[in-house]
Amino acid sequence: MTKAIDNFAELLDESFKQKKYEGSVIKGTIIAVEREYVLVDVGLKSEGKVYLREFGHSQGSELKLGDVVDVYLERMENRDGEIVLSREKARREESWEELEVSYNKKERVTGVIVSRVRGGFTVDLAGVGAFLPGSQIDIRPIKDTYSLMNIEQPFLILKMDRLRGNIVVSRRAVLEESQAESRSEMMSTLAEGSILEGTVKNITDYGAFVDLGGIDGLLHVTDISWDRIAHPSDVLKIGQVIKVKVTKISDTHRISLGMKQLEQDPWSGVASRYTSGTEISGTVSNIMDYGVFVLLESGIEGLIHASELSWTKKNVHPNKIVSLGDTLTVKVLEVDPEKRRVSLSLRQCSQNPWIAFAEKHPAGSVIEGEIKNFTEFGMFLGVDGNVDGMVHLNDLSWEKSGEEALQAFKKGEKIQVKVLDVAPEKERISLGIKQLSADPFESVEASKTGEVLTCTVQEVTEQGIHVTTEKGIPAFIRKGDLAKERSEQKPERFAVGERVDAQVLSFDKKTRKLALSIKAREVAEEKKAMAEYGSSDSGASLGDILGAAINLEKVKKTAAAAKEPKEPKEEKPKAEKKETSKAAPKKAKKKAEAKDE
Repeated sequence: MTKAIDNFAELLDESFKQKKYEGSVIKGTIIAVEREYVLVDVGLKSEGKVYLREFGHSQGSELKLGDVVDVYLERMENRDGEIVLSREKARREESWEELEVSYNKKERVTGVIVSRVRGGFTVDLAGVGAFLPGSQIDIRPIKDTYSLMNIEQPFLILKMDRLRGNIVVSRRAVLEESQAESRSEMMSTLAEGSILEGTVKNITDYGAFVDLGGIDGLLHVTDISWDRIAHPSDVLKIGQVIKVKVTKISDTHRISLGMKQLEQDPWSGVASRYTSGTEISGTVSNIMDYGVFVLLESGIEGLIHASELSWTKKNVHPNKIVSLGDTLTVKVLEVDPEKRRVSLSLRQCSQNPWIAFAEKHPAGSVIEGEIKNFTEFGMFLGVDGNVDGMVHLNDLSWEKSGEEALQAFKKGEKIQVKVLDVAPEKERISLGIKQLSADPFESVEASKTGEVLTCTVQEVTEQGIHVTTEKGIPAFIRKGDLAKERSEQKPERFAVGERVDAQVLSFDKKTRKLALSIKAREVAEEKKAMAEYGSSDSGASLGDILGAAINLEKVKKTAAAAKEPKEPKEEKPKAEKKETSKAAPKKAKKKAEAKDE
């Protein structure tokens, strides 16, 4: 009984001993080499099969009996009662151990990029698959990633999880380390002013990155050539070997390079070659909103400001005046070698059209012009010399307001005007239309207050009536000045076209306004009639006196019209006038009595 128990204990120990080997790498001896597999004795209860493909051989000729190999014990027994061994997994376990050592020491490992997957690439690290994220493949984004595949290259393990079988590697970290080492070594020998050879690595809109042998420098577009270039790719190509000069090294070790600095500066001695006031020829090299650049010689450009392009074309884009490639004759205005600026003028190569106009058409000349456009303060006319002149609202008409007079003109119409003033320095020509005729208000200025003018009613309003004098001068008679009697101060009793006599009250020379009054005229006539025909003891009413005076005036006018021009004027004695004035009230009294009966 005791012996049976001991045997059972031995068998149990053996079973536990065998179990502890599962999932580990153990040593085995090749005892047979078959066509597709080899038999390996691992010192357990039975031998295990390992397929030849796991050794990386199609034939077993390179494997010999008695060779000791490392195998991975997957299971002690499968459904056929055989031990399950794997050479591939054994090699993978060996690699994991080596990779863990490298990961802990932060050492580089060697691998091969074998395929592309979502978000990155698959890397084979001595039989162990790892993931390379797309952001970790290079320092800068690259387009041709296939050129990096199936090539042994170093990687750095970023993350490792053996339980999940997950490894993340980086090629970028290796490049950065190498670059940092090269940069540190090269920066110790690099200095501003050094002339080096480099390879164009990348081209952008603002310049090109040049590999100086482990360290990159920026060649800005403005430092490629003294001439203006549209894009760096017009001069450089990726992979091109060029000579550059180190122009600046920043505190952060950024290197600025230059190509044009290897050539002589064309701006040296520019002031002696281009003196102010001289005329030179150049080619339009660039057109901007603010002006035109003209290439004078290689590396030297001058600017024609938009205001110096044309005497007459204002507020238009420069490309409406010149085109790229045009050859122009320009005048040098100013040269500033320190700021590398040459100011040019195109318009000053021709005569100022305002000066030419002033010489040909002095003030007082009458010319013809075409109406170009209207503004709130007048209208512009195209006149001789391809320049514009302006007729102000105040110079349109003597009688009408500017806004009213402006409505009588149309765009494109040709009219005659008088030149009032020419100011070439201000590029201004003042023209006038009303000055073509005499000022009708001059007759009003000569008139005295109290003079009676005959007018024609033009418009009737609630406030009064608008009239014009016989000479066409507009005036306004207020409602209160329409009659002496309040009951007669009604604008509606007048009709358009009716002629009325009104007395001049005042004339404002500044505002050119004429004030008239019918009421004042009636009052003046009443005073005159009372003085000539009235008497304090006659007993006649004011109406009788005025009636007699009016009748007498009519008789005088009729008699004067019947007389010959050479016939002397007949004067009536004063006694007869008095008699007539006394007889008028008696006749009026008799008419009144007859009416009462």
